[in-house]
Amino acid sequence: MAGETILIVEDDAAMMRGLKDNFEYSGYNVVTACEGEQGLETALNLKPDLILLDLMLPGINGYEICRLIRAEGVEIPIIMLTAKSQESDIVLGLNIGANDYVTKPFSIKELLARVNAMLRNVRKPEAQVFSFGECELNLSSQTLSRSGKAVELTPKELGLLTLFVKHPGQALTRDQILNAVWGYDIIVTQRSVDRCINSLRHKVGNPNHIQTVREIGYRFELGADS
Repeated sequence: MAGETILIVEDDAAMMRGLKDNFEYSGYNVVTACEGEQGLETALNLKPDLILLDLMLPGINGYEICRLIRAEGVEIPIIMLTAKSQESDIVLGLNIGANDYVTKPFSIKELLARVNAMLRNVRKPEAQVFSFGECELNLSSQTLSRSGKAVELTPKELGLLTLFVKHPGQALTRDQILNAVWGYDIIVTQRSVDRCINSLRHKVGNPNHIQTVREIGYRFELGADS
């Protein structure tokens, strides 16, 4: 993690100090901003390795910052820090481009773990073979095997499983899944996602790999227990 920079956009001075101290102690370079315009300008000019973004900020709020960053084509990982826990607030943040969210009050150890995991995925070259449970997904050959035997997948099931293994531990909304797997131009309902999920759970053998996130969507766990 040497040399990696975290931008923290947070207007609460006490929380800012706590976050800054913990991330610097963990070896990260930390840049801070305490209001929206400053945070947006720093994000676009500095292009840090990851952004911790509070939602309720003076000036431009966190939702708008996230939307504007993505509108510029910048794919920096963004974790939202929110005091809100309503489903609509979380879904909005994820749909406009945030990668993950943490609801206040949160454990600093959990937040550090999420940041470390997200940056590990950014650091390493994209894997072509993913193993989970009894399964192995090979993206080069576009094949899935379970206990050494081939498992037949539909194109949508393959696309969905590929999306999941590339975003382990991340809560994905049904709209995000629809757009990524079915595409923006295809008119389908969220029930199509649910049906595909049910079929895929059966084919991978361990339904715990694909976990339901209540009122939001789904999360894929590579190391889920049987």
